[in-house]
Amino acid sequence: MADLSGFDPNGAGNPNNNVFGLPFTEEEAALVIFPVPWEVTVSYKAGTARAPEHVFRASLQVDLHDNDTSDAWRRGIYMRNVDRTILLKSDYLRKEAELYINYITQGENVNDNKFMCKTLKEVNAGSIFLNDWVYTQTKELLDKGKLVALLGGDHSTPLGYFKAIAEKHGAFGILQIDAHFDLRKSYEGFTYSHASVMYNALNEIPELQKLVQVGVRDYGSDELQLVKDSKDRIAVFFDRNMKERLFEGELWKTIADEIVEQLPEKVYISFDIDGLDPKLCPNTGTPVMGGLETEQAFYLFRKILSSGRRFIGFDVNEVGVSTKEWDENVGARVLYKLCNLLLASNSN
Repeated sequence: MADLSGFDPNGAGNPNNNVFGLPFTEEEAALVIFPVPWEVTVSYKAGTARAPEHVFRASLQVDLHDNDTSDAWRRGIYMRNVDRTILLKSDYLRKEAELYINYITQGENVNDNKFMCKTLKEVNAGSIFLNDWVYTQTKELLDKGKLVALLGGDHSTPLGYFKAIAEKHGAFGILQIDAHFDLRKSYEGFTYSHASVMYNALNEIPELQKLVQVGVRDYGSDELQLVKDSKDRIAVFFDRNMKERLFEGELWKTIADEIVEQLPEKVYISFDIDGLDPKLCPNTGTPVMGGLETEQAFYLFRKILSSGRRFIGFDVNEVGVSTKEWDENVGARVLYKLCNLLLASNSN
């Protein structure tokens, strides 16, 4: 246990300390935030690979008192340094992917261009490398008894962590906060695209019992058909439908209770920041009008906790970066809330 006798939780965040200004080492912390600076397959705005560093800086402005968890942070939260090798690899492959995306969006046939064929192969190989790296790193942390939070990067980043969680916990469910299904098959030719993470999870992780998606409002007909064919393995709470119910007088409590009922005993939260209203995340990779307020999401998380279900891990992804640091500020506060709830759910 860390000695907190000289630490003032109400003081200014000390930049010489770790995330949220907390004075823990990785060994002392019950929860480790694992940054994954990767955004190779993003199809619109870039920048999320550098989100972990920006969120870290913004975290120093977050007050530590949390009404929901009674100082759960005292068990220790630590964020690892960003791996520069992974970031540089992402930067290189991102440039390759941009050339490829530009080529195919003009209607060109990839098979007619040897350079583009090579590029596609390299990007897919890089994504496999990333998945394996994330799996290895998160598995080692879980094997040490750590709780793990993954901070991306784009939404392709947690697939390896899903696999490590499945090995650790067996059957589990994912609550996905997102504007998108992420159920594309090999989107734009990229097998492990950010738009395919849940398609891949469902196909590669048999322990994934249930996928519950909340806030979805931008999707393709092929993805919708996959949901219909899923035989109840996927439950979707569309943004439009939820808003209509609220407009007609239903309570958010009623909808939240229905969402919770769909989840199994063990719950992993995959939080794509674009699931929120874009006023909260204007610089995310693919912003879409509509979405949740942060307090709606936090209320839903509290309902999961009070239902007796157990949080087993989470990721926060697609946080944009900007000169005004608004997205990073929101991202840091979402991260902190989830860290505290994960600690509270695993207090024994």
